[in-house]
Amino acid sequence: MSFAGLVLAGGAASRLSGVDKPMLEIDGEPLLRKAVRALGGAERVIVVGPERPGFGDVVWTSEEPPRGGPVAALAAGLALVRAQTVVVLAGDMARVESSTVDKLRAAIGAGDGALLVDADGYRQWLAGAWRTARLRDALAADPAAKSLRAVLNRLDFAEIPDSAGESADVDTPEDYDRFR
Repeated sequence: MSFAGLVLAGGAASRLSGVDKPMLEIDGEPLLRKAVRALGGAERVIVVGPERPGFGDVVWTSEEPPRGGPVAALAAGLALVRAQTVVVLAGDMARVESSTVDKLRAAIGAGDGALLVDADGYRQWLAGAWRTARLRDALAADPAAKSLRAVLNRLDFAEIPDSAGESADVDTPEDYDRFR
């Protein structure tokens, strides 16, 4: 079944002095490129955030207001999704792979979606696969929501253990140093 890919890549990166996190390089590749590559099987990849050069067929959009947070970014990206399933990834994930996307999509089953959970039980809210209609319904239930966790907790989702740290993201200088 076809799916759309949605990458949220417009955050303020306040813990990293405002650097453009998705363009930080790990192993010679920007984090955003890792996310886009992981979504390589998608019928369409949408990136919510400032447009960056060198990303080919990616569709760019931005949330209102700019830097309005992950719920606003999710809503902006979903407005462009036509597929019945959407995989949502953060633009700062250091170890995400196409196999991550495959296992999330496979885990949806009869539920609304699936998301990665790390070894400590932390849910990675920006690493999930969702039935697009159900995700839109959850957003519509509280369009002013500030918490992505509150929106997604309305849904029936499977928790998928991450392997080899694939849910890890870069939030701090220490995170960046660990992955370099």
